[in-house]
Amino acid sequence: MKKELTKEQRESLFSVLKARFEKNMERHKGIKWADVQQRLEASPEKLWSLDAMEETDGEPDVVGHDAKTGEYIFFDCAAESPKGRRSICYDHHALESRKENKPGHSAIAMAAEMGVDILTEEQYRQLQQLGKFDLKTSSWVATPAAIRKLGGAVFCDRRYDTVFLYHNGAESYYATRGFRGVISV
Repeated sequence: MKKELTKEQRESLFSVLKARFEKNMERHKGIKWADVQQRLEASPEKLWSLDAMEETDGEPDVVGHDAKTGEYIFFDCAAESPKGRRSICYDHHALESRKENKPGHSAIAMAAEMGVDILTEEQYRQLQQLGKFDLKTSSWVATPAAIRKLGGAVFCDRRYDTVFLYHNGAESYYATRGFRGVISV
């Protein structure tokens, strides 16, 4: 299945992304929207992924530029963990390990379906340099293999003007915990 938006969907998404870009210039100093749009137009599948981020209330925005590859980096910049991606456990293995009261999905599988990665702890901390996020919610972040092997997973939030990293069983899920995505275009 080819993941491509219709012309109308592209135009609508460009409008939303451009408005957010212009409203939040402090997130991407020195970057011009015309350059970002040019990259987006050349990457229809990544545009589809950005639309999936938008449709799940992630509010993707440009947060950087990779000088080596020329790619623009987008993070979910919604104030709280995206509403359309909450109440999910960490990964498919955790989902399958639950005997009852299974959540509807997992962060890793949902991110893969969307064509994005979940933020690493380092990326999450970078995001928090751009504003105050997850003051009431939390977000799963990429978990080191050694922790995951033992059944755990990690998540972050911001409380008391500090970014915290916590642990939980990977099969746990809460109405206030989702995940934030990253994609390079």
